[in-house]
Order: sequence, then C-alpha cells, then structure tokens
Amino acid sequence: MSALSGNGARMTALARLGRSLNRSRGLVIAMLAFAALFLVVDLISQGPLSYFDVSFLSSGGATLAIAAVGETLVILSGGFDLSAAAVISLVNVVLASNMDMTDMNASVPLWTAAGIGVGALAGAFNGFFIAFLRLQPIVVTLSSMFILQGVTLLVMDKPGGFVSPSLGSAYLGDAIPGVLPMPLVLLGVLGLLWLWLKKSRFGTALYAVGSDPESAASTGLRVDWVRFAVYVLAGGLYGLAGVFISAQTGSGDPLVGNPMLLSIFAAVVVGGTRLGGGRGGPLGSMFGAYILMIVVNILLVLNVSAYYSTIAEGTILVLAVLGASVSRDSVLARQLRAAGRRLGAARRGQLPGQLGGGDRRLKLALPARRRATTAVGFGQRHAETLRFALPAYLCFLGVVLVTEIWLGHAVGNWTYWNSLLVLSCFLAILALGQGTVILTGGLDLSVPWTIGLCGILLAGLVKGSDVALLYALPAVLLVAVLVGLVNGLGIVVLGLSPIVMTLAMNGILQGLALIYSGGTPDGFSSPLLRWFMTAKLVGITPVVFFVAAFVVFAVLLLGRTAFGRRVYGIGNGQRVARLSGVNVDWTLVGVYVLSALCSCLVGVLLTGFSGQASLGMGDDYLLPSIAVVVVGGALITGGRGHYLGMLGGVLLLTALQTLLAGTTLPYATRAILFGLVVLGAVIALRERRAG
Repeated sequence: MSALSGNGARMTALARLGRSLNRSRGLVIAMLAFAALFLVVDLISQGPLSYFDVSFLSSGGATLAIAAVGETLVILSGGFDLSAAAVISLVNVVLASNMDMTDMNASVPLWTAAGIGVGALAGAFNGFFIAFLRLQPIVVTLSSMFILQGVTLLVMDKPGGFVSPSLGSAYLGDAIPGVLPMPLVLLGVLGLLWLWLKKSRFGTALYAVGSDPESAASTGLRVDWVRFAVYVLAGGLYGLAGVFISAQTGSGDPLVGNPMLLSIFAAVVVGGTRLGGGRGGPLGSMFGAYILMIVVNILLVLNVSAYYSTIAEGTILVLAVLGASVSRDSVLARQLRAAGRRLGAARRGQLPGQLGGGDRRLKLALPARRRATTAVGFGQRHAETLRFALPAYLCFLGVVLVTEIWLGHAVGNWTYWNSLLVLSCFLAILALGQGTVILTGGLDLSVPWTIGLCGILLAGLVKGSDVALLYALPAVLLVAVLVGLVNGLGIVVLGLSPIVMTLAMNGILQGLALIYSGGTPDGFSSPLLRWFMTAKLVGITPVVFFVAAFVVFAVLLLGRTAFGRRVYGIGNGQRVARLSGVNVDWTLVGVYVLSALCSCLVGVLLTGFSGQASLGMGDDYLLPSIAVVVVGGALITGGRGHYLGMLGGVLLLTALQTLLAGTTLPYATRAILFGLVVLGAVIALRERRAG
C-alpha cells in the first residue's frame, strides 16, 4: 500500500509539474532561446565574454525590457497600447530640457519619480477613455501616440538638452563592482514586484479580465478600474524606460523612442504572452527583449547591415505569434482540418454544402430588400449614412469660414480650392484602402512604409525619365499587390491579428526601403508625373480630374458591387457572413491588396508632387488615414460607414491643415489636433449601447 501511495504521490507531483510547465511554456521557451543565443554570441566573439561584455549587453536591452513589461500588463488585460514609444520620447525630452546643466549630482530618486509620473499621467489619459468611456484601445492609444509626439516636439523640436551624469552613474554602473551590473538589479526588482503583484488580488483580477471580462464582471470585479490601473502602471513603466534611456544618452531626442514600437511588441510576443490577454507574463517579455537585442548584435558581428534589423524584428514577431498560436484551436489548425474535411468529402463525392447534412448557408435576399426600399424616400433610405457623414461636411464648412475670416481669400478664391483638392488627393485615395480595411473590422498599420517603399522604388527606377515610367509604375504596383497578399494571407491563413501582421510588415518594408536606397534615396520623379501633380489645365491641376474619377470609382466599388456588399457583411460579423455564403477569406485578402495599392498610388503621387522620394515620406499619413475614416462616420470596429462620409473627413482634415499652415502655430500642433479630432469623433459617433 505504501508503494502504491508513493507512486500515486509521484504521479500527482509530475502532473502538477506538467501543468506548471504548460502554463509557463512561453517563459521556458524564451529562456532556452536566450541561453542558445547567448552561447552563439560567445562562440562568434573573438574571445570569451568578459564582465564588460555582460554589462554592455545588460544595459543595451534594459530600456526595451522595461517598456515590454509595461506593454505586457496591457496585453494581459486584453488591451493594446501603441503609445509606449511616444511616452519614452516625451519623458526623455522632459528630463533633458528641465535639468540644470550646472548640476552634475541631480537627485536620482526625484527625477526618476518625475519620469514615472509623466508616464503614469499618459497612461491615465489612455485608461480613462478605454476603461470608462469604453473606446477601442487601438484608436485611443494611436491617437495618444500622435498627441504625445506633438507635445514632445513642442517641448524639444531637435536633439539637445542635458541629463545629469548622476542618472548614468546610478543606472549604468555596478551594484557590485565587477560582479553585478545595475541594469540587471533594476530588472530583478521589477521581476520580484511582478511576482508579488501576480499573487495579489489585483494580479488575479488582471488575468481574469484578460481571459473573459464578462465573466470577471459577473463575479463582482470592477473591470473598468482594473483596466484603468493597468494603463496607469504601464505608463509608469514606459516613464521608467524613458528615464533609463535618458541616463544612457545623456541628452534629449524627440524621436528617441520611435524605432522601439515594433521591438516592444516583438519582445512581448517572443516572451510568450498571448495577444488577446489572459496568458503570459512580464518575465518572459524581459527575456524576449534581450533575445531581440542579441539577434541584432549577432547580425552586426556577422557584418550584416543594420538596415536588416527591422526586417529581423518583423519576421521574429510574425514567427513568434505563429508559434504561440499553433494549437488544436488555432486558426491555422482549423484551416488544415477544414481542408482535410473538404478533401475527404470530395473523395466521397459530396458537395461542400452537404457536409454535416445539407447546405447550412443562409441566403440573404438582397434583391428583395432593394425592391422593398424603392418606395421609401431618399432621406429615409440614407438616414443613418447622413447622420454619421453630415457632421464632417458641416465642420468642413465651418473651417472654411474660419479660414476666410482669419486669413482671407478662401471662399471666393479658386486658387485656395484647387490647392485644397490637390492636397486632399492623398488622403482621398488612402481613405478607400484604409476605410475598406476598417469596414471589415481590421486596421492597416503598414501604410507608412508601403507609401515610402513604393515612392523610393519609383524614383530609383524612373530617374527623371518619362519612358521609364512605363515599366516603373507597373513594377511598383506589383510590389504593392505582393505586400497586400502577404498581409491578407498572414491574417486569413495563419490567423494573425491584423494589427500584428501589418505592424510587422511595416517594419519589414522599412528595412527593404533602407537596403534598396542604402539609407539615401536617389532618383527623381519623371517630368510627366511632376506635370500631373503641379501643372494647370484651364486653371485646374490635372490630378484633380483623376481624384474626381477616383471618388466615383470608390463610391461604386463599395456601394454598388458584390465586393462592397461582402465587405459590409464581414464587418457586421464574419460568422454570419460565412453562413450567408460570403467567401470571407478571399474577400479579406482582396481588402488588404486594395489598401496596399492605394498606399502605393499615394507614394507615386507624393513622389511627383515633391519631385523626389524620401525616407519616412509616409510617416505622416498613418493617423490621418484612420482619422478621415473615423471622422467621416465609419465605425472603427467595422460594418458601418460610407466613402462619401470619409471624403468629408478628408476635406475637413485637409482644410484644418491648410488653416494651421497659415498661422504661426508650431508644426507639432498638427499631430496634437489630429489626435484630438479622432478621439472626439470616436466619442461623438460611437454606437449607443442598449440599456
């Protein structure tokens, strides 16, 4: 009996160990990957790793690791935070612009608290809108990212300032000389705090809210306050990351955090935290941050250009998400099982609709609906569209009147209107691509570098020749189709989140643009393209005629074609759309191809407008491409919106941009205004909740 009971106890212990390892699988894999890469670094180094090498590596990855801890808390709660990098930049310039250059021994606790406080305030801003007003995290944090970037540029518009050496001594020195670097102590403290927090009531609530917020609320948890606290804590950690990078650089740079956004998400995913919430933890994210840093260092040791770093990070992000989602319930597994069932049915002579007994698809009687509404007046038929789209046009007219009163020569001046239409063409085109993606419930974050890569490729191929435009234009359009296909297939076939897939793609495209251009784009727009964007025909710039035709095409595409009906159907519910016979997968692929083509077209037109291409030429178009869709009355979660409403958003934001350009307000106010406009529009036009 004693032997049997002993065996039973051992089996129980092994079962507990197996469950524990399964829960911590992401952390264990991250630790093993880190150990393997560390061994690779040791092997390819010229000599054995010294304490200096370990100290250098620990300080090099600490900023990313601290920021990734904050992002992990947000993702565990089921949220998403795109403002992390912007908070880091803001804290850096706040410290660098306020420290006294004569004070070489500034108070480390005081300035650390100041940095954490700035970050926590930014987190409270996000948390208020997300937790209490229940807005989408992606929209709120994207808006706050641009608002914070504008505020950062107002504080410091170019690198400079001063950070006391006392911060560097405190955070980059040795806790135990020659034995233990201070960055590892800092991360160790954060790790211990997390282990304490995880076992607290808040830690339990955090996982519960991330796993199932409705069930968590039904048990009495204050889901709104948990989410608010998460964003405040995350903001404080971003602030600490800003303090650490300030200690490293010794000065301020308003763009210091921008390149870190992709790396932060990659570190979280590589560390085993599941996007969507409920599983993972900050310890794995710390290892994920160092894995990314070591990969980049290995590339540098192997004399691989630093331009490949964003490609490596984007690829690692996709592979990590894919690896974490490979399970019986993953999208990829379901796709494979469905393919197997279809193959088996084909061999048995069954039709796909006969699987499980009969055709289960719901038939939507769209023609009958159309016949039923023909007798209804125009206002009644389009009441909802008008309710959400008209505010953008009314606000646009208000901005034009303000421009006339403030600057003059607007209402009756054709030059003003022609310039307005030319400047509107870029967002009008993007509104179709990004708007169609949003109508399906997605988001395309690869817009900036799709624009940039296509513009750089076109200028490099054309080199000022009209003849070369005949093959260069189809070539860049083909590149855009490939970008859209990869985005769409990654989302549909691999089951990746649209945000993750397109964010990773944006990093990969950035690396490709840097490699192609060598960091310095060359070539010029062809004279014909330059004429198309700047010349005049009977007082009208030729591109205006093109935009008019494009608007007609966009309205017909979304409002009068089967593709448009499928887009709206998917946005109102993918499951219902599938049951209705909609080919959801290929429609989604087509949507992302359309978005990439629109971004490519904007890159081409921007190259003609400025005469040449430049790195980052698409960076200023990400938020506006979303803003015009939301301001035009579209629902950010999909299913509602009209292109004419989006066009109203385009005219409104372009008129605002023109008004700001005629004032003495700093350029940074444009980003702040766009962010506030998006937040205001989302609040004003959000769906009213029942009850």
